[in-house]
Amino acid sequence: MWPNPITANSFGPFYPQSPKSSAVPINDTTDFSTEDCLYLNVYSPENATADSKLPVLVWIHGGGYGGGNGRQDLSAIIEANNHGFVGVSIQYRLGAFGFLSSDEIFRNGVVNAGLLDQHFALRWVQAYVTQFGGDPTKVTISGESAGGGSVMCQSLAYGGTLGTSLFRNAVVASPYLPLQYGYKDFEPSQSYYAFATMAGCPPVTAYGGINNTHPSIFNCLVNQDTETLQRASFNISASGIYGTWGFLPVTDGVFLPQLPSQQLLQKQVNGLNMLSGNNANEGPSFTPQNIHTEDELIAWLQITFLAFTNNDIVKILLYYSSTNASVNPSDPLFATTGISGPAALNESQVGSGQQQRADNIYAETTFVCPSYWLAEAYSDHGRQSWKYQYSVPVATHGADVTGYFGPATPEKGPDFELAFMKIWGNFVIQSNPSIPSSIANGARSNSTAENPASSWPTFDIYNPQLINLNETGGVPFSVVSAAGNNVTEMMDPGLINNFTIANAYTWEGGRGYRCDFWKSVGAKVPE
Repeated sequence: MWPNPITANSFGPFYPQSPKSSAVPINDTTDFSTEDCLYLNVYSPENATADSKLPVLVWIHGGGYGGGNGRQDLSAIIEANNHGFVGVSIQYRLGAFGFLSSDEIFRNGVVNAGLLDQHFALRWVQAYVTQFGGDPTKVTISGESAGGGSVMCQSLAYGGTLGTSLFRNAVVASPYLPLQYGYKDFEPSQSYYAFATMAGCPPVTAYGGINNTHPSIFNCLVNQDTETLQRASFNISASGIYGTWGFLPVTDGVFLPQLPSQQLLQKQVNGLNMLSGNNANEGPSFTPQNIHTEDELIAWLQITFLAFTNNDIVKILLYYSSTNASVNPSDPLFATTGISGPAALNESQVGSGQQQRADNIYAETTFVCPSYWLAEAYSDHGRQSWKYQYSVPVATHGADVTGYFGPATPEKGPDFELAFMKIWGNFVIQSNPSIPSSIANGARSNSTAENPASSWPTFDIYNPQLINLNETGGVPFSVVSAAGNNVTEMMDPGLINNFTIANAYTWEGGRGYRCDFWKSVGAKVPE
């Protein structure tokens, strides 16, 4: 307990940042921060009291477990939902500080420290959110990208044995599931040794040698100054395989007892209700944008999935079929309908041919299929789930966030922003994302027709349905996409909501079928 009141009218510092690897080498960092960063922010309606018992939305930021912060403004979504809930945004340790892993770390400290920070923040919410008008029995945890992956990890925590003790509902937007190794496997151990070497603690004797005649790596690291550790975390994270971060969650046998693909299959999860979303074009920010031939695709697959045999690679190529036709760079790119015509297998607004093939493989194995598996895991045993896809062009990774938190970017009309905020808000308040047709259709549509989002069907493995969130109309304008090409988006005047229902399994040329494949090889990926 603090002896005196604390003036909390500004954000606390955020954690030292560690970037993902990219095609352009990143220079050594000089942007150092403090390690005193475990802060959270509470957004409470002005008239809320300890007796208000409002639902609570907890936001976990993304950033690949190496970047980001908890400064997301939650006030707009709370206001759009008539001040009907309390908002909490949290921070957690990042990079090597949160996710350094090895046998020595496990023996002397903790692995998955960043996830444990999140877990502790959720315990704080249970203990203190009533002081801000919140009801600890009505907590919804949410996140996008690594924040969505974090929500997945909290859903899986301790083998799904926590029930509703920390949260009732969960929202995942593009849940990030990178390769998840065991805590002392070769890959995280090599990252540990590389980090230690860069921090001035070379791995001469991992455990201190016979009779502890030398300082152990762990003890050496404990005694290093924070700037040395921050520089090592930054540089190791930036030097890995393209599009990846250097320090990630691991299977530790305790907090994360199994691989997500395996535990979700067994439906061993915490909480009761799940709203699961993904974007139409998740992949381009994470795949090299120079894949033009099938040979180049295969080379990328071999680097990305190191444990896969040649037969495994052949299976991927069969599931992700291609015409192998040459692609003319001047050919127009276009968004798929998801239902008929070309599918995301070979076509999108940001790529086509072998490049799109790679983008979609990465998108599905890393973001999209985890969103499917989560929806499936909450589909029975007294639980419920709902599924959506955000498809407003260009719908690349992260483009959805301004839709539910605002302020909306030009391609999202005010009707869309309000509807998206209401979808999330109703899920927080009512544990159901359905919204009135008048809001789903939008005021400017002049439509009184029943909208599928007004009676949103639950997701079921025997009838897996999703709502596709898109728009029609508007005026075209050009932007540079995550893939580096010029693409056309639409802006006001004239944007109208276009929410449709679709079979999630047959969507985009059989996406559910492909996600079943990734589930079957999850132990080998590993994910």
